[in-house]
Amino acid sequence: MIADPARSRMLAYLLDGQYASAGELATAAGVQPSTASAHLDKLTRAGLVVCEPRGRHRYFRLADGEVAHALQALALVAERETHDHAWAHPQRQRLREARCCYGHVGGRLGVALWQQLQAADRLRESAGGVELTDAGRAWLAELGFSAAPARAGQRFAYGCLDWSERRDHMAGSLARQLFEHFVAEDWLRQRIKTGDGGGQRALEITPSGKRRLLPWLGLG
Repeated sequence: MIADPARSRMLAYLLDGQYASAGELATAAGVQPSTASAHLDKLTRAGLVVCEPRGRHRYFRLADGEVAHALQALALVAERETHDHAWAHPQRQRLREARCCYGHVGGRLGVALWQQLQAADRLRESAGGVELTDAGRAWLAELGFSAAPARAGQRFAYGCLDWSERRDHMAGSLARQLFEHFVAEDWLRQRIKTGDGGGQRALEITPSGKRRLLPWLGLG
């Protein structure tokens, strides 16, 4: 199902975790709307995407985080021999620095966030999974952030192998909350989708983000 080029481009377009219209996905895949509709029906039946009808239009997103992780794992395998060359390309540099990965931050920024939270006893294992320590809550409070507990059926925080860095960035409820906080503070901005099959997920680090967020994460 994923091996078809048009369907793989649609799935890559949805990796930011947001909804997209059938027309947007047709453009991203480079196919006619009727062909895109047939592909989307197959992806929906296979449980890879979900559809939300709104009036006369249909909007699609990835079914869940497991599908997003599977797509990234396949990308890692596909680029085993070409990884360094592929990620040295100028068009991928913004994507590598910071990108939206199914509602949380990926790329070098996401890896740094996960590393800093694991440092200095800011996270600990508990019966319910990973949780923040007092040191972790104090560290996050420096940015005016207070974490809410994960909802039932969600994991609070865990490592997710990063496509470009081949090290873990953070996924889970805490990662989503932090991403929303960074956007609300205008430290990160989501770029307008362009249909280029991946670059639309690149995040812009704003001047205020460079002043507040990067030093906090130990980045220049």
